[in-house]
Amino acid sequence: MNRRRRSRAGITLIEAMIAITILTMVTTLVWGGFSQTARNKARVEADLDRMQEVRVTLNRMVRELGQAYISAQQNPDAALQTVKTAFVGVDHGDRDRIDFTSFSHRRLQRNAHESDQNELSYFIASDPDPDHHGQRVLARREQNRIDDDPRHGGHVQILAHDVVGFDLQYLDPESGEWLRTWDTTQGAMQPNRLPSQVKILLTMRDPRHHGRTLTYGTRAEIRLVWGLNHATYNP
Repeated sequence: MNRRRRSRAGITLIEAMIAITILTMVTTLVWGGFSQTARNKARVEADLDRMQEVRVTLNRMVRELGQAYISAQQNPDAALQTVKTAFVGVDHGDRDRIDFTSFSHRRLQRNAHESDQNELSYFIASDPDPDHHGQRVLARREQNRIDDDPRHGGHVQILAHDVVGFDLQYLDPESGEWLRTWDTTQGAMQPNRLPSQVKILLTMRDPRHHGRTLTYGTRAEIRLVWGLNHATYNP
C-alpha cells in the first residue's frame, strides 16, 4: 500500500518535461515583455531629448534674434572703424547662415568687463564627433565684444545635432514681402533697417524612420527695426 502511494505521489519524466517547457515559455514571455518595455522607454526618452533640444534651440534663436540691432552712427572713415554692427542673412539653399549684432549677451561672471552687446551667428557645420561622420549640426558663434568684423571671431558651440536643413526668411517692414536674404552692410539693400520678423525652419532626421525628416518652425519678432541714431531718431 505504501509503495502505491509513493508511486502515485511522484511525477513521470514526461510530466517534468512538460512543466519545464511551460515554465520556459512563461519566462520567455515575461522577459520579452520587459525587453519591449525597456525599448519603448528608451525610444520615448530619445524622442523627449530630441524635442527638448529642438525647443531650446528655437527658443534661444527667437530670443537672440528678437534683440538684434544695428547702429546708424558709424565713423565715415573705414580705417578708423573699430566697432561695426550688422545684420547679414545669406541664402545657401537648405544651409542658410545669419550673422548679426545683438543686445542678448548674458554675463555669467560677476563684475565681468562685458556689456549686453555681442556678435552672433547661426549656420550649418559638419559634426565634429568622429562617431557621427557625415552628419551636420546647427552651430552658434558668439563674440561678447563687437569689433570691426561682425562675421568672425568668438567661440562656436553646437545647438542641435543631426540637422538636415536650416532655412531663414526675412519680412521687410516696408514692402511686407518675405525675402531670402538681408544685408545691412550694402548701401543698395537695407542699410539702416532690420526685418520686422525672421521665419526659422529647422529640418532634422527622423530617428524612427530612415530616410524621413521632421521640420520645426517658428518666427522671431525683432523689436528694434530701424538703426539706432542717438542724435536724432527719425527712421
